[in-house]
Amino acid sequence: MVNYKELVEFIVKHLVTQPDSVEVDGNEGEGESVKKILIRVAHEDVGRVIGKRGATINAIRLLAKAAAVKAGERVDVDIVED
Repeated sequence: MVNYKELVEFIVKHLVTQPDSVEVDGNEGEGESVKKILIRVAHEDVGRVIGKRGATINAIRLLAKAAAVKAGERVDVDIVED
């Protein structure tokens, strides 16, 4: 089973300027039809994670979905702006 939370956390921590403030939460329990991964970063790093026209967050989503297809699962990745 792929750990999507660790995958997304690794990618996001290498993108931001404040990696200690990165929080990745998810419901990766058995029996969930869609696994949801939520990303929280420092306010000034939100733009880095989203990227121009959402290119960076879409690339993160694509990587997570590619890992999920191989495992026969579905995953959604979202960023939470506080």
